[in-house]
Amino acid sequence: MYSISKQFHFSASHVLEGLPEDHPCSRLHGHNYVVELVLAAEELNATGFVVDYNELVVFKEMIDKTLDHRHLNDVLTGSTTAESIAKHLYDHAKNLWQEVISVSVSETPKTNATYCPET
Repeated sequence: MYSISKQFHFSASHVLEGLPEDHPCSRLHGHNYVVELVLAAEELNATGFVVDYNELVVFKEMIDKTLDHRHLNDVLTGSTTAESIAKHLYDHAKNLWQEVISVSVSETPKTNATYCPET
């Protein structure tokens, strides 16, 4: 199995609904997000890639247009947790490349949430 990954970055604000008032994430706050897209294939394509990294620019463009410097509660449906953002981005990427196996979202250098469906 071959795999590749690429990181993408964006900054955005959000509020997590349903938390106690004194929880810090129940207030308006923001993060400098790091997204990692992972793709894998049993065989390489004709040019020797899982997917050409240059093709991933459309994923970056989508993040830049829809998430970067936005209030996530205004642009995403439902929860704006890192877990939910990872699933949202996975679904988008999987529509572009069948080789996508997971998406991870980090809100801070010490936290990470990954969506990887059962196979």
